[in-house]
Amino acid sequence: MTGPRDQADRDALTVEIVFAVVTGALLAAVLFVAVASPALYGELGRAQETAWRTAAAAVATAGFAYRVVRVLWWLPRQRRE
Repeated sequence: MTGPRDQADRDALTVEIVFAVVTGALLAAVLFVAVASPALYGELGRAQETAWRTAAAAVATAGFAYRVVRVLWWLPRQRRE
């Protein structure tokens, strides 16, 4: 594609970005709760709770990044085909 983008292309790109961020945030929330559930609902020591929550935050961040990158690379390719 050459030249400036028209309004429809800019709108489509905005929707794709918002979709990627929202679904990434939902995935991150699910991953965080799944990994941190022993710390959230169990009776653990303070150090163990901190470790579980830190691991959950790392997994959630990785899941968010994976989802956003995957959607933003996959959707434009789908549109070209």
